[in-house]
Amino acid sequence: MLWIKAFHIIFVVTWFAGLFYLPRLFVYHAQQPPNDTVALLKIMERRLMVMTHIGGGLAAFFGLWMLSLGWEAYLSQGWMHLKLVLVAMLAGYHFWCRQLTIAFARDDNRHSEKWYRLFNEIPSVILIAVVILVVVKPF
Repeated sequence: MLWIKAFHIIFVVTWFAGLFYLPRLFVYHAQQPPNDTVALLKIMERRLMVMTHIGGGLAAFFGLWMLSLGWEAYLSQGWMHLKLVLVAMLAGYHFWCRQLTIAFARDDNRHSEKWYRLFNEIPSVILIAVVILVVVKPF
């Protein structure tokens, strides 16, 4: 079980790396830089999205594996219910980032630089809540 937990943590870190940096690229892209920079940002966004998909998918795989090994114990604890809701919200954020990546690739951005700066804070708030839930187990 410790090996599964270790790999889960590794891929959660990978997933969050993408979820933290991709919206930062959106901020730069929304600033309407020169065309050569836009082309580079599109490549970086696409490649980072692939890494984020891999990290998120493997984090989910190892997390579900751990959950399956002790599901009765885990699912009887309130903190785990809230954690799973937050993880579902994070998955939604992930796929929202995917939609935004597609929009930028099509030159169809509809949000301002300021909007992306606020959007960029969402995974930070979720991360703080999840870590507190997992470590402190308040209920």
